[in-house]
Amino acid sequence: MARVLKSLAIISICGLAVTACAKTDEPGAAQSPGQQQGPVKIGISLPLTGDFAEPGNGIKDGYQVWADRVNAKGGLLGRKVELIFRDDASDPNRVSSDYESLITQDKVNLVFGPFSSRLVIPAAKVAESYNMLFVEPAGAAKEVFEQGFKRLFYAAPAIASDHYNYLADYIIKLPADKRPKTAAYASLDDPFAQGTAYGLRDKLAAAGIKTVVDEVYPPETTEFGPIAAKIAAAKPDIVVGGTQFEDSVGLVRALQELKVQPKLAAFSTGPTEPEFVTAVKGAAENIISPVGWSATATFTGNEEMIKRHKEMFNGEANEDTANGFTVGQVVEAAVNAVKCVDPTKECQDKLADHIRQGTFDTVVGKLSFDDQGRPEQAHMIQQYVNGKVEIVLPEQAKTADIVYPKKEW
Repeated sequence: MARVLKSLAIISICGLAVTACAKTDEPGAAQSPGQQQGPVKIGISLPLTGDFAEPGNGIKDGYQVWADRVNAKGGLLGRKVELIFRDDASDPNRVSSDYESLITQDKVNLVFGPFSSRLVIPAAKVAESYNMLFVEPAGAAKEVFEQGFKRLFYAAPAIASDHYNYLADYIIKLPADKRPKTAAYASLDDPFAQGTAYGLRDKLAAAGIKTVVDEVYPPETTEFGPIAAKIAAAKPDIVVGGTQFEDSVGLVRALQELKVQPKLAAFSTGPTEPEFVTAVKGAAENIISPVGWSATATFTGNEEMIKRHKEMFNGEANEDTANGFTVGQVVEAAVNAVKCVDPTKECQDKLADHIRQGTFDTVVGKLSFDDQGRPEQAHMIQQYVNGKVEIVLPEQAKTADIVYPKKEW
């Protein structure tokens, strides 16, 4: 916590805005030309409350850890970084007005993206209308990249439909007598969540694995018994959940109560949160999830990020932290390369052009992007093995062998 007080000396709350302000220079200290221009203001709206509050707050931590590290090194182009946060309460309409206000009233130099494809699309529309660069941590649905955005980049290893690629390859290559024959899918009505589940569904269906349940539920769903009952009746070999946190917990507990025993159970996002094990009350063993980050990876800045997060928040970093931190790494590299951080079209276009053409070393590995801003890499696959999170795919990154069939609930 000492580091928070040292580098984010002032926290002010005004309405829905939370501003993390860099420490001012000591009286009489000489100021660089960059410092004389004032701080680099970065505007961010995140779901700090509402349906996506859990990952939203994790991404906020990642942004703050990045800013703390940058400011400890002297800032961006010699100017301290100031993060201006707003809480969009997981509301697509609110996120639009937040970015409108950040750009037109707060006069930010840069904007960073929110969490969830549902919020990224309306936020990016606002940013695009003001010619602002828009690097985002968690908008991976295919719809994000079909809007014609010219300055949007998703700073993670893979888009939603490719999250399970390594798992799909593993399943399809199993010997015929071990390969699953049926699969059940349940997904939150959310572009990202559906993208992950249906990306896997489409690949397995093309390989002859029959879909026996395909349920989509609204974000406000809290009772998962009826969905679990449909899955139980179908007796699938595989259960796949296109989930965030709360619904992944609800689905797993409902399936456990009905003693559904698939050979493989995979859920997106939820199992990557450290609170998941406690929340599902002993049902986490052998659950699989795509993951874009690992604490054991030796990628650029990863060890420092983990250490700094521990010092600042007295807790362990997770994938959401890494996603926020990665956005900062990509933008920082672009700013340092093109030597500008102005909210002008000329500067913002230079930043976008550099990102589009470059390759970046980050805590999730090397990142590069196609013409639509999609990352060109792939997600790892994690699994709970003997109560511990292990990377089981791909072969070159694994820390343990995949367990298949899974342990019974």
